[in-house]
Amino acid sequence: MERRFGSAYAESLARDHVFADLGGRTVREALAEGEDAKRVWLAVCEAFAVPARER
Repeated sequence: MERRFGSAYAESLARDHVFADLGGRTVREALAEGEDAKRVWLAVCEAFAVPARER
């Protein structure tokens, strides 16, 4: 996330943005609850239209 969004924005995104694809959880919440990191990253990619080559 830092590579794509920069460290400050990535931190804010992980802490504050709620993702529907993660069941209404933030990145931090999903990872803390054992969600697979790849699935979390793909949810971020979908929400922010990250190009396929960067996924």
